[in-house]
Parts: sequence; C-alpha cells; structure tokens
Amino acid sequence: MSRPRTTPGPVPSAPRNAPGTPGSAPRDASDSSRDASDGASQNATRDARGASHDATRDARGGRARDNAPWTAFGGDLHLDLTERRAAGAGLRAALEDALREAVQDGRLAPGTRLPSSRALGEDLGIARNTVVEAYGQLTAEGWLGSRPGSGTTVAGRAAPRPAARPAPVGADRRPTGRHDLLAGRPDLSLFPRSAWLASARRALAVAPHDAFDYGSPLGRIELRRALSDYLARVRGVRTDPDRLLVCAGFGQGLGLLAAALRGRGAGRIAVEGYGLPPQREVLRAAGLDPVPLPLDTDGARTDLLDGLGGAGGPADRPGAVLLTPAHQFPTGAALAADRRAAAVRWARERDGYVIEDDYDGEFRYDRQPLGAMQALDPDRVVYGGTAAKSLAPGLRLAWLALPDELVEPVARLKALADTMSPVTDQLTFAELITSGRYDRHVRRCRLHYRRRRDLLVAALAERAPRVRVTGIAAGLHAVLQLPAGSRPEAELMERARAAGLVLTGLDWYRAGPDAERALGLPAAADARPDNEPATAPDAAPDARPDNEPATAPNTAPDTAPALVVGYATPSDHAFPAALDALCGILRES
Repeated sequence: MSRPRTTPGPVPSAPRNAPGTPGSAPRDASDSSRDASDGASQNATRDARGASHDATRDARGGRARDNAPWTAFGGDLHLDLTERRAAGAGLRAALEDALREAVQDGRLAPGTRLPSSRALGEDLGIARNTVVEAYGQLTAEGWLGSRPGSGTTVAGRAAPRPAARPAPVGADRRPTGRHDLLAGRPDLSLFPRSAWLASARRALAVAPHDAFDYGSPLGRIELRRALSDYLARVRGVRTDPDRLLVCAGFGQGLGLLAAALRGRGAGRIAVEGYGLPPQREVLRAAGLDPVPLPLDTDGARTDLLDGLGGAGGPADRPGAVLLTPAHQFPTGAALAADRRAAAVRWARERDGYVIEDDYDGEFRYDRQPLGAMQALDPDRVVYGGTAAKSLAPGLRLAWLALPDELVEPVARLKALADTMSPVTDQLTFAELITSGRYDRHVRRCRLHYRRRRDLLVAALAERAPRVRVTGIAAGLHAVLQLPAGSRPEAELMERARAAGLVLTGLDWYRAGPDAERALGLPAAADARPDNEPATAPDAAPDARPDNEPATAPNTAPDTAPALVVGYATPSDHAFPAALDALCGILRES
C-alpha cells in the first residue's frame, strides 16, 4: 500500500528587517515609533469596524443593547447562599431559592441574561452541574427561559405592584403640565451637541494622563485659564486661574461660601427682598440667617445695609450680601451704579463681602451689557457664574471668582464636599471656550431667546393689553403685572394649573414665610430669631426713611398680582400653544 503523498505548505518567511531576524539591519527610533503608531491606528480601525459590525448585527437581530440592564450580557451576579446553607438547605436548593427570590423582588428584571452555568459555578464555588440543574428547574417553573444560542434569561412575568410610598425628602417635586413656562430654565434643544462632542474628542485626545487623577479642588487648570480669559473679555471680571473655583452649580458654590463665611464668624446675610427660595434654604443650612433687603426700580436698596442690624447691635449685622446686580431675579431690575458703589463701600467698611450672582449675564437684548460688579473691588466681591442658562443645568458647571482671603477656606470645603468636580466636562468646556464654539453658541441662543421674548410681548399686547410686561431687557423670563382689581394671585395660579400651565406667581419669590410654605418647606419664621426684623421686602411706613422712594409697582407685595413667566423652555412648535393658554387665563383675570 502506498502512502498518500503530502505536499509541504509554504514556510512563512520572516518579515523583512524584522527584529531578531539574522541579517536584519538595526531599526531606528523613528521606525519603531511609526510602526507603533500604525499598529495603534490599525487596532483602532479594527475595533471601530468590530463595534460597527456588532451594532449592525444587533440592529438586525432586534436586540436593544443600549436599553438592557447591566447584566444583559451575562455579567456578574451577586447571590448570597450563606444563610440558606446554614439553615440546612442543599446547594441546589439554596441556589434555586436565591434566584427565585431575586426574580420575585424585581432585582433581576425580565429579559436579564444570567451568567453561564460555568461562570456562575466558578463565582459561587460550586459544581457546574448544580447550576445547570437549578437553571433547568427554574425554567420548568417559568421563572427563567432558555433558547439555544441565547443563554438563560429571566422570563417575562407580571411584576407585583409596589406599595405606594410617600416621596422622600428632596425628591423631584417640580410641577408638570402641558405648557412649561417656569422661569430660570433654558431651551434644552439648543444644547450644542455636535460642538460639545467635537470639543470632548479634542480635549480627551490632548489631555495628559494625570488629568484623570485626583486633582485640585479648585478644578482643572485648563478650564480655569479659559474662564479667566473669557470672563475678563465678556464680563469684565478681574481674576486669575488661581482664584477661580469650579463647582457643581451655583447652589453648591453658594453653600461653600456661606459655610466659609460662617467659619469667619458671620451669622447673618442680607438677601434681596425677592429671590429664589432654594437659595435662602442653602444659606440657612450653612448656618446663616437671610435678612431681606427692600427693592425698587433701581434694584436692591444697598444704601440701607447699615440699618439691617438687629437688637444685638453691630455683632448682629450681616457679614455679606447676596445680589443679582445685572438682572435682579425675578423682577428684572438692574442695580444702579450708585447702589453698586454703596454695596462695595459697605463691604469695605464692615469687613464683609458682596456675592454677585451673574446667573444670565450673557443674555442682553435692548441695552448694553452691564459689566460685572466684581471689577469694582475683587477683594470684596465674589463673582459667581454658571453654564446652566447658556448650556444646560444638567451639566452642573459653575464657577466662583474668589478674593484671596476666601480661596483657601472655600477650596478646603469643596475638597470635603466632593473632592473635585468631574474632569471630563471641565476639559470639554475649556475646549469649547478656547475654540470659539462657546461664543458662537451664545450668540445663537441670544437671537433665539430675543425672538421668543418678542413673540411673548406681541401676543400680550394684542390679546391682553392691560397686562404690563417688565424685566424684559435681559434674561429668559418676564414679569407680567396685572391691573388693579384683578383676581388674587392664588386664584390665577389655580386657573393656570387647570389650563396646563406651569409657572409661578411673584409672591412665591418673596423672602418671607408665605413663599417658603408655597414651596413646601418650613416657614422662615419658624427658624427666625425673635429679634429679627420683618421679612417683607417693603419696610413698614414708620420704619422707612423720609427720603426712601416708594417700592417699585412690580415688586410691592400689596399691589396687583403678578406672574413670572419663562419663555425659553417650550420647544418652537409648542410655544404658540403655550402663549394661547397664557393669554386665555390673563383675559379672564
């Protein structure tokens, strides 16, 4: 019998000039670097093709990977068999019981893919056959499902209805309705997704490795440098990167400042007579008692700061004042130049601080932009800015330009709070600013919001001409003052809710107990010392100096009702319907 002939295959030859090959020439560093770069590029291309292939295959197969639970691909699964084993159950019975309980209580959702029998057996230290038998039993009972090539998954079952529970403290209690006209929120559809993505790619490509390590509580130096230049150019802020702190929203920054001031001995802080109730709660939580400052058409009465001391004398005077000088929130007044100077003079003489909340400084329509008050005295004015209006509140990006004396205590409190703000968003925002994309985005938003404001004003002039519109030279909201004899504000708010409108009345912002009760928070009076003066923004007539001008009509609590309407949030197609609903309740008022 003859043997079958075998044809030897070709012998693979070594690559030309491969390292370690006899006769190969030595390679220089540039060759190695080029090969490494080529290899990385090929690997990246291959990975991208593989990801694309997987995505295409998943789309054809109808699998929704992005929406699947984290265990959808047979990931880790925590099962504790200790107590069951201690009670005398066998391995298989204990495993079946643990899996059955995990499905019953909803920890394993329908469709969740379980680990393979081999992987789960190794994790639990039991035989694979035991897992196979447990899977089989639960499949027979209908708890699990199994298809060849698809592994074992949790079967779809009617989930038990959870018992009704009250919402925990701090849960999202924002009102909902068909027409969202709440003040203080931007049009989220304007978020520059493409520009943000391009900036993220660029920022991550050039970021050093140590950028992703624990860093300074002040924030990434790239963003602080970009903000220092941007704020000087756009808002006239006088600062440098070493005095800027990046925080998770202005609310966090305000809390850090309040705690630092409390540490310096301050016990009270002056606030504008109308403002955000949550900010006053932040101040109280840090140990500072808010003392309201009257308002008029020129903004806060900073000339009255010296008179805010209680019965305790100088020790009872505020150690700081919180202002929105560029665009008072919510009345819309701009703080007059002499009152800016008065606030800075008070801070110098009393060793206090002015906290400037520049919440919407980029959006000016009918007047020249007002420069930041901080430029008057960077050692006495803390400047606070945010990307919540210009980009999105969900980014939680804000910043403080601090006086030298406050840098160390505020940075220390930031480190205790959360170590530092997230790095990737900081790097991306820095690139967005330095590339010029942020400026272009803000200009587009400014035009968009101005058109929205003009539509609101035109609609009210035509369909509710008796309503006075104020505070519209800047920002993302307007105050609608109704004529005398109109329905009470509370009744207007009920009608608005019935019409599907989500908005607020001016009284909600008042620095007094009624405003806090409307928010569902404890009344301010509950925690106010007995010697604290009344919190109404307009002082009683016998307490007001003879030369004090009358409180502005759109800020006096005893005049006709007023609504605070945000015109930024609704989408373009939904805005006309929101205007129709708004004009409808105003006509009936």
